[in-house]
Amino acid sequence: MMKGCKVLILAAWFISLLSIVQFSSPAWAEVKTDGKSVRDSVDLGEIIVTAEKQEKDVQDVPVAVTVMDSQDIEDKKIESVPDIIDFVPNMMGFSDSWGLSNMISLRGVSAPLILKNASAVGMYVDGVPTLSNFGLEEGIVDVERIEVLRGPQGTLYGKNTQVGAINIITRQPDNTFKARVSAEAGQFLSSASDDKLIGGASLSISGPIIQDKLFLGLAGTYKHKDGFMYNTYAGDAEYDHDNYYGRAKLLWSPVERLDISLLLSSLYFDQDGNMNMNLGENGAAYFGIPTPSRAQSSSDLDSWMEVESETQSLKVSYALSDQMNLTSITSRKETTLKSAFDLDMTSAHIMHAYYKDPGDVSEKISQELRLDSTSDKLNWLVGCYYDTDDVEMKYIQTSIYPSMIYDIESKLTGNAYAVFGQLGYFFTEKIKLTGGLRYEHQDFEMERLLPTTVNMDESWERVSPKIAVEYHAKPDMMFYVDVSEGYRSGGFNELATDPQYYSFDEESLISYELGMKSLLMNKRLMLNTAIFYMDISDMQVTELIDLNTGYITNAAKATSYGLELELTARITDSLTLMGGFGYTHIEFDEFSDAGGDYAGNKTTYAPDYTFSIGAQYRNTKGYYARIDLIGYGKMYIDKANTYYRDPYQIINTKIGYEMDRFDIYLYGKNILDEEYDAPHSSGVYVLNSSPGEIGLQIVCRF
Repeated sequence: MMKGCKVLILAAWFISLLSIVQFSSPAWAEVKTDGKSVRDSVDLGEIIVTAEKQEKDVQDVPVAVTVMDSQDIEDKKIESVPDIIDFVPNMMGFSDSWGLSNMISLRGVSAPLILKNASAVGMYVDGVPTLSNFGLEEGIVDVERIEVLRGPQGTLYGKNTQVGAINIITRQPDNTFKARVSAEAGQFLSSASDDKLIGGASLSISGPIIQDKLFLGLAGTYKHKDGFMYNTYAGDAEYDHDNYYGRAKLLWSPVERLDISLLLSSLYFDQDGNMNMNLGENGAAYFGIPTPSRAQSSSDLDSWMEVESETQSLKVSYALSDQMNLTSITSRKETTLKSAFDLDMTSAHIMHAYYKDPGDVSEKISQELRLDSTSDKLNWLVGCYYDTDDVEMKYIQTSIYPSMIYDIESKLTGNAYAVFGQLGYFFTEKIKLTGGLRYEHQDFEMERLLPTTVNMDESWERVSPKIAVEYHAKPDMMFYVDVSEGYRSGGFNELATDPQYYSFDEESLISYELGMKSLLMNKRLMLNTAIFYMDISDMQVTELIDLNTGYITNAAKATSYGLELELTARITDSLTLMGGFGYTHIEFDEFSDAGGDYAGNKTTYAPDYTFSIGAQYRNTKGYYARIDLIGYGKMYIDKANTYYRDPYQIINTKIGYEMDRFDIYLYGKNILDEEYDAPHSSGVYVLNSSPGEIGLQIVCRF
């Protein structure tokens, strides 16, 4: 019934759009003497990206890349990393809201949420790396472009970009004064607590301090959401949260070829109440209570969470010549989590968890230096990289049962260095060969107090090759073959008491990819496709040593294959259709432990498919409308394939009126209020999906 309703709504929307087209002006381009306006694209044109750390048209990059420019970001109402994920084929994010952690799965591969220093997909904001699941969030405001690279990026990006990377490029201030203010207010479509208020605001301002020499950009956002969870014991809402983000960018160009950019940013997340979880059937049975209603708990603890993230970076770029550039990026990022949570979610004091001073603190300092050159036939890049990691954690668990009392302190320190290079050469006008290599070495040490002190240390090293062949069949059609390797870091089992399980090694894969990128019909149709096959070895999985004890080990192998498609079509000068689809088949080739043999089972957190289908209408009279249908396939939560999340689809909409300096929109996210809850921790918990939202947004530009 609901699926049929969704199809009818989508069909009605498309028919409405086409009807509007029949009675509106066909000329949408707003021509200016200095070029086209931001919103006037008649054809799809070129989009310059830095996916391979050199400027290049995205259609000429032999990598599967999803790109969103500043206008796309506004149109799709992208405000967070999960919003980005919805529009990337074969990408999925799974978050239990713990410390803004986000476990990103791409092409079926993900890193366990509990890992302190690893992820399968790295994130970079103006070159500043986030290479773990912890703190993987960023304020999306005054952003010039988002690039999502799919497939291993080990050669140019290194560790923890095993299956991809997210590049967020913020807007550079310049000689033109710009300012934008946005405010919105709305409500949830449903709530177990009856609290439904949502809202927020954003501000960006940039311009010259000294003409042609010194520029400043400031940006910030605030977002609030009421708690849609309900605590029946306290009689109050849970999961109420506020998110604050601010960024300052100072750009200095003392001479013509030199740019020095200083970036400072701060993010603060404040949550009142427990996470967006309640007990599942297994958890309720374990604690001896009836299974609670959806989005309800009976916690006797006043739960809370605070997350702070501070970033500082200095980027220096010097053009040695018209073709050669030297770039240095120095950065520091620190994320701190403090919290109190009721893990049993009952009125009994069974499992109360605290991150107390210093909390859970992660600091990364990194330095990258690279030299690159580009010409019509040859492009090359060489570089070196160094980083340090310091992770400190104090976790306390209290209980009326002595066996459930913990007091854990741990310190993880490490450093890594790498040298890398990549070279591409056109042997003919149509055939280009690219090769790359990276060597990376890592040293890590962990000191743990549980209750006695244990010291662990490990070293890992990796050589990551890449080779790609491009065939430019036509000026706007390119085929490519890519073979590359990706990996993610090894790590430590903090609770292990047996020395053979203190640490685990890196997980690696070799990927084979065949792709096509094309612009057709006078550049009104963009069609990009890719098929891939990956051999995954030394998989980091939770191996049951006995039926009650499990540690992360390298006990499995797997194979992943699939396809991806992205399409954008300018049907008329006012109407654009777009879509993305990804299919992944991934299963264990080898994996068994004390719980059974899982060979042939699907791996965890790997939806069978993802898709997004959208239509957008915008004309010169100011009328705007957009709709997106976003879907995910079935996804297993455990290695035995007992627990899973069903397929689901959501619909987002946005309609409004746009003027030169003022816009007003009505928007909706998940407008049918679809529930897509997922079991968590082998059915002990249920992760409750957020309700649908509707709201009003007003934008002013100066």
